[in-house]
Amino acid sequence: MTDRTAPTRTLGLPAAAAVVGASMVGAGVFTTSGLLLESLGSRRLVLLAWLLGGLLATLGALCYGALGRRLPESGGEYLFLSRLLHPAAGAMAGWVSVLVGFSAPLALAAWGFGAYVRPWTPGLDEPVLGSLLVLAAGLLHGGRVRTGAGLQTAVVAVKLGLLFGAALLALPFLPDHPDPPAASPLAGPFALALLWVSFSYSGYNAAVYVAGELRDPERNLPRALLLGCLAVVALYLLLNAVFLYAAPPAELAGRLEIGRVAAAAIGGPRWGDAVAAFAALAQATSVSAMVFLGPRVVARMAADGVLPRLLAAQRPGRAPGPALVLQLALALVFLWTSTFGALLSVVGFTLSLSTAAAVLALVRLRLAEGPTLRIPGWPWVPLLFLLATLGSVALSVGERPLESLWGLAVLGFGYASWRLAGSPRPPQPPPPTPPAARTTDSA
Repeated sequence: MTDRTAPTRTLGLPAAAAVVGASMVGAGVFTTSGLLLESLGSRRLVLLAWLLGGLLATLGALCYGALGRRLPESGGEYLFLSRLLHPAAGAMAGWVSVLVGFSAPLALAAWGFGAYVRPWTPGLDEPVLGSLLVLAAGLLHGGRVRTGAGLQTAVVAVKLGLLFGAALLALPFLPDHPDPPAASPLAGPFALALLWVSFSYSGYNAAVYVAGELRDPERNLPRALLLGCLAVVALYLLLNAVFLYAAPPAELAGRLEIGRVAAAAIGGPRWGDAVAAFAALAQATSVSAMVFLGPRVVARMAADGVLPRLLAAQRPGRAPGPALVLQLALALVFLWTSTFGALLSVVGFTLSLSTAAAVLALVRLRLAEGPTLRIPGWPWVPLLFLLATLGSVALSVGERPLESLWGLAVLGFGYASWRLAGSPRPPQPPPPTPPAARTTDSA
């Protein structure tokens, strides 16, 4: 009899790396630097914030690659924490992923897509355009996994290629505008800037959510995380260098649409419209990636009994259908109400706690299993990641205590749901095995 809850390993390295790129490159790179420039007053400090944020994301990708090698199954933080720390911790992280990590940001990305394309579609507002995009992504990923992933890989490759190409073409046209001196290079404003930048880098761990559908995950998963992350770091630094030096700082500071303003300063309104089109494409692929990834967390939680087992149903080679329908429904509810704004304000706090807990579980596992668990740069890579991430969490509590309370409420909801489900205990991770012989596969 066919197992209707078992995924099929059909995805290769390019598809996994494309998931990372699609998840990371969204609205943040097109909006954040204007706010950072207003706060820091220096383009060099803004670029430094993007560089340090990229380094932190790379450390996280290395840690998650080690986790994925040890537990090469879908589910992300839910899987790692339920197996390595405690089932309740996994349930809390799972609800953070479902609500704060996917559904609410998916709705925001869909709304952002509608905002960018609305000038070209008279009569259609942001919720309508966003809903059409969400439903289209659901149709794309509701069929065969390989087909949807293949199309997404091609679109992401085109998107990244166009963005890299446009940025390189713009470099020779950058004018020479003086950079005002910075007032406080390493004070509170810079630390808060790192929080904003880190949110723009979120998604570096995206491939772990579909690890159970990757071919040779012990090899392909760490490579996909690292390759996707490094490509996005390079793209972010290049794009922000163009954005920040295309116009005088006074014209860019505080502008959410910094990409469009910068492009118009270089090449006129047509260049501005081109950047708006790139931003819309980035939002569309971000929505596609979240629709692709989110149901895998729901299905894993359902398979463990944390959610109704019906949500775990999955035909071989296809997406988990009931979980996909739930993810789409949650996104559309958030999109058509004003309540998703409250969840979005706590994304950084709650996701930072989840990622820090996952890396803490990795450290605990490494201490228990010893060198058989390979972690690049041990112990400095996980230690630096934990220090930076927990420092950001502490800063967010001090700067925005109300949003932190909302984040704790989401965690409390996750714990309560676990208790109401009967405190299910998923299977423990298998013992470590020696590296198997590697076989080559096409991506």
